[in-house]
Amino acid sequence: VQLQASGGGLVQAGGSLRLSCAASGRTFSRYDMGWFRQAPGKEREFVAVVSWSGGSTHYADFVKGRFTISRDNAKNTVSLQMNSLKPEDTAVYYCAATKYSLIFATMADRYEYWGQGTQVTVSS
Repeated sequence: VQLQASGGGLVQAGGSLRLSCAASGRTFSRYDMGWFRQAPGKEREFVAVVSWSGGSTHYADFVKGRFTISRDNAKNTVSLQMNSLKPEDTAVYYCAATKYSLIFATMADRYEYWGQGTQVTVSS
């Protein structure tokens, strides 16, 4: 599976962005898909994951109620809708694919494939 993330940019606090991740390969629907982020000087951290079917999701506490992850297996895409953005959300965001499921898929080392990352900058 090859992954290509896009949709990052500069936004003011309180604004919204929608990240997309396009996947190639016929096995996309076999993987749970997650989003991680990494701010300068910090470790990569889990943001959200969606099950292979799209029917279940799991979020980090700091994004609950603000971010929504979804996927479209027909189009081989996964998205992250980010609302009410805060300056502390500034980071490079990565999409990734895992065969672990939901609450077992919050650790980066459980992901097999990674996209290249897209920069999100939230100004105060």
